[in-house]
Amino acid sequence: MRIEEDLKLDFKDVLIRPKRSTLSSRKEVDIKRDFVFKWSGRTFNGTPIVAANMDGVGTMAMAKAFAKHGEGLSAALTKHYSVDELAAFFKTKDAHNAWYSLGTTKADADKLKAVLKKADKNILTKLCIDVANGYSEAFVSYVKMMRDTFPKMTIMAGNVVTHEMVEELLLSGADVVKVGIGPGSVCTTRKMTGVGYPQLSAIIECADAAHGLGGLVCADGGCTVPGDLAKAFGAGADFVMLGGMLAGHDQSECEITQQNGQKFVTFYGMSSKTAMTKHSGGVAEYRASEGKTVHVKYRGDVKATLQDILGGIRSACTYVGARKLKELSKRTTFIRVTQQINNVFGES
Repeated sequence: MRIEEDLKLDFKDVLIRPKRSTLSSRKEVDIKRDFVFKWSGRTFNGTPIVAANMDGVGTMAMAKAFAKHGEGLSAALTKHYSVDELAAFFKTKDAHNAWYSLGTTKADADKLKAVLKKADKNILTKLCIDVANGYSEAFVSYVKMMRDTFPKMTIMAGNVVTHEMVEELLLSGADVVKVGIGPGSVCTTRKMTGVGYPQLSAIIECADAAHGLGGLVCADGGCTVPGDLAKAFGAGADFVMLGGMLAGHDQSECEITQQNGQKFVTFYGMSSKTAMTKHSGGVAEYRASEGKTVHVKYRGDVKATLQDILGGIRSACTYVGARKLKELSKRTTFIRVTQQINNVFGES
């Protein structure tokens, strides 16, 4: 046993210090990024925000809404669509901004191959290999196998929170490493296992490791307000993945229920009892649920939420004089704080 004494920080622990700017309007800020992926060689041009591959968030309806919005946002589809549904979707123009999500079982690999036989291979070009614990040798070997099998696919893999595993995954064939263990709004991993890492520090340390190898990171989890995305990008994240912030919309593909005249949408973690019962028939006897189920207020179309998120990021850039999102991390100075927001009239 050992204790690391260095302080680790979360989004709530810092604010971004404002700096002089020559920008006169938020309209002048370009929040799109251009990337060339390390292994696939493919390019990305768009706003690097990704809908998480969760039920109610990583839906085909969300991907279509993102495509319609025109900002180059992307969605990682939930794993639980059928082969035919996925094959049909990956023949449409709306799928150009979608990541195909899979786990590490033989069934996952077989399903991908079945989809590829029917889909347009010029559209299905991005894989999100997603596990809760990216620290196993088996996961690293799986990423290597997928890179060898699909050399032209862009691969996002995770989740991890430390620099050595970011380096391992990048050297094993990942183009983007997903960073985050436990910060999600419906994740209970930290409660159930005691394992985790404060998300802001994880992003800073993992981004530094990735960029040194020509790779990228996707900050996954922990964002609750637009300012958290600005902090994530300021910390060095190349992509930011959102779950709870995109829950409860028309694009959830979930049933809308009513309680006392208020509309709600059910939202749950993908390691929750709800998800495992729905997709696997229950919680296996050798494991525990590591997610919770909540009722999110129905929020209508996702368009208004996206306007808030993108507007907040643009505004953050103007406060530090960043004309492009790419410049935000270079112009970010974090200051430690003990209070973020004045909630005397509530949290809204």
